[in-house]
Amino acid sequence: MSKHTQDIQHIDAQHHLHPFTNTSALNAKGARIIEKAQGVYIWDSEGKKMLDGMAGLWCVNMGYGRKELADAAYKQMQTLPYYNTFFQTSHEQAALLAKEIASVTPHDLNHIFFANSGSEAIDTIMRLVRHYWAVKGKPYRNIIIARDNAYHGSTLAGASLGGMGGMHKQGAPLVPGIEHIRQPYWYGEGGDMSEEEFGLACAKALEDRILEVGPDNVACFIGEPIQGAGGVIVPPANYWGEIQKICDKYDILLAADEVICGFGRTGNWFGSDTFGIKPDIISMAKGLSSGYLPIAAVAVGSRITDALMAHDDDFHHGYTYSGHPVSAAVALENIRLMKQENIVDYVANDIGPYFQSELRKRLGDHPLVGNIVGTGLIAGIALVKNKAPKEFFGDDINIGLICRDHCFENGLIMRATGSRMVLSPPLIISHAEVDELLDKAVLCFDLTLKSIS
Repeated sequence: MSKHTQDIQHIDAQHHLHPFTNTSALNAKGARIIEKAQGVYIWDSEGKKMLDGMAGLWCVNMGYGRKELADAAYKQMQTLPYYNTFFQTSHEQAALLAKEIASVTPHDLNHIFFANSGSEAIDTIMRLVRHYWAVKGKPYRNIIIARDNAYHGSTLAGASLGGMGGMHKQGAPLVPGIEHIRQPYWYGEGGDMSEEEFGLACAKALEDRILEVGPDNVACFIGEPIQGAGGVIVPPANYWGEIQKICDKYDILLAADEVICGFGRTGNWFGSDTFGIKPDIISMAKGLSSGYLPIAAVAVGSRITDALMAHDDDFHHGYTYSGHPVSAAVALENIRLMKQENIVDYVANDIGPYFQSELRKRLGDHPLVGNIVGTGLIAGIALVKNKAPKEFFGDDINIGLICRDHCFENGLIMRATGSRMVLSPPLIISHAEVDELLDKAVLCFDLTLKSIS
């Protein structure tokens, strides 16, 4: 190991608290120091080249090293590096970006509120839907229903809304007025039910909870079109249609957390398009700027905005960097590039189908693989002890981390979520690079199997 790497690791250990990390264990091992990136590859400080099968954290959709995005930031910094959007002011970049986002959002989501992260966007949704019911004269409609194993960020509000047990154990008490129902994970929790039967059962769980707490007390149901950090849980095909019917039946707002699925990941601009959802409000972040600068947004439908605009009062919510001009300029250029290069169509009709087909062809019969799900350029792979009869790994073997470590050692970034391996490569990945990714994945799955034999 080079002295340069050791020096940076030492400084990191002395001063840097990492997210979602056992700090003492990391410091004992030493952090991996990433130095550069290009296309779908990253290099660490030791010169090791890795294919980034996770696009950073589900976000570098247009790949690394896009000079157009760097130039957009530089140009904007030279003219207006910062100004706020409080106090009856705006600027060209925020206004134009709001228009561009509205041009690709589903349904009637034509008004945009800016934030800086997916977590902040979720906090904004929570405040907006509760404020909506208050201005409608029904402040008691404040319960929000979410799902087990959902991820909606790591602020106190986002962690409360999400369904991650490990997060709920830390930082309690959580935000009140939140209910959780079962997740639509058919392979892991469907038992003897068909996928269609399970989809109906999971949707019925929403209706049952609504009736339990009282329909007049419920503000909103929120869900990721595909649960990302939960392991890439793709719901049964009938699930979202039933959820939509139930929300309509009880006049409950429907929110879609599009932080991962948004901006082409599923082969449409948004996951809501892919699954036929007509949300009243959505969150977005990651792919909005391809991760080049922090920016997030909430797209709000006419039902909510009409009520807010008819209510003669301020909405007391916002962030210093809401609509930051440099971040907005980069996001504008990112959307322009996506449109110019037909990225959504490429994912829908070319690289997405190729990735999904080859993934199943290369790994579907592997002894460790019980199930593969996904659409576009997002996939989840369930690792099992036995394929038939189905038997999952117990707590004595952290199979996901074993597989993830083999991936790191062999030049592939693949994320482990429990016993599920997940992939979400940059949307600009080529056929040859998909082949390389899967060659490495097969090798790492073989090494994982050998490690536990």
